[in-house]
Amino acid sequence: MSEDKKTLSRRDFFKGAALGALGGTILSMGAYSYSPLRKAFLPEVQRKMTDIGMCKSIKVTNISETSWFENSVLMGDIKNAGGLLVNQYSYNWPPFGDGNGLGKGSYESGIAKIKHLLPNNLDEAWAITEKLSVSPLNAGGFAALVEVEELDGRKRKFLLDSGWSYQWMDECFKREGIDEMLRNREIEALIISHEHFDHFWGIPVTYKYDPTITTYIPDGFYPEGLQYIKDSGHQGKVVTVKPGLNPIVPGLATFVFAVPIICRVYGEQAIYANVKDHGLVSVTGCCHFGIVQFAETAYKEIKYENDQLYGIYGGLHISPFEDWDPKYDDLVLSLGKYDFQKIGCNHCTGLLCAKKFVDAGYPVVKGTARHRSKETNYLGNGDKIGFGIDV
Repeated sequence: MSEDKKTLSRRDFFKGAALGALGGTILSMGAYSYSPLRKAFLPEVQRKMTDIGMCKSIKVTNISETSWFENSVLMGDIKNAGGLLVNQYSYNWPPFGDGNGLGKGSYESGIAKIKHLLPNNLDEAWAITEKLSVSPLNAGGFAALVEVEELDGRKRKFLLDSGWSYQWMDECFKREGIDEMLRNREIEALIISHEHFDHFWGIPVTYKYDPTITTYIPDGFYPEGLQYIKDSGHQGKVVTVKPGLNPIVPGLATFVFAVPIICRVYGEQAIYANVKDHGLVSVTGCCHFGIVQFAETAYKEIKYENDQLYGIYGGLHISPFEDWDPKYDDLVLSLGKYDFQKIGCNHCTGLLCAKKFVDAGYPVVKGTARHRSKETNYLGNGDKIGFGIDV
């Protein structure tokens, strides 16, 4: 990197980048597209500077980042079922298997086999769906516990997503004590990032332990997803979050990105936390909207400490199937421009991408590769990361 580029401030970079093309267009652009040099050709960014308050710290426990166990099995199923644009409920994956084979299922026929068992008899429900579904042993799931400490010391707990496999997620919940936290009503809300199978289909596991838990979902859920919440035995409040910023508690807000996603899913909800004396922390389930849009949205929408993007955690969705393309190197390069102080990546970030972050010298918090997680460059199953707190 030239000395001129080194002297360009992070704020100058944001001013130039915040109005850039997003989504798929970004992936086809070169490094210049992320460069502060382009700011000369764009108008000044108008920042909303919405005050979401401050918290003292935030801690994230990775309950499970293993959404599925083998990429080749998942991609083979998707391809043979008709491709990435096919309705996920038709794949005949668990828990909605009806015995008719790959790509020939439906929510209605699948849920009819197990609805009477939800949410309390999950072992029996899973035993039934294993026999009727395609690739049941490949199902895992993503879920994380988000703990927020308020300025007065009060602790607040939120569950981000509920995974996929009933069997796997129940095992992971018990391993991390999530079952008891839910049973004791210590976790005040379930935040669903998006409707994808690996983040949402395991909700009966959460409702088994707390059927009354408030559940936040992004606007854009399909009729099957809305019905599944009811069929899973939920008795609490469901909050449909419209696109944009949604404050939850002081220092913590969600943001819904109105984006189309593969497998006929629409809309994704992510978390922003403003940590006193440190800056903004971004927590994501899958980041289908892209890391550039994630960071730039924070810059344009939110007021935060020191004007510093302090940390980012979650699946960053750059190369989830290890199908590396040279254009992704531009995204690796762009991440450094945001000056994150802590980076915790897992799940759909891609193992190769995580390694590239480490090789680039980014402040990646490493994991322990336990409980079937594959790589220490990831924060794997059971690992934790703290922002404003040591863990």
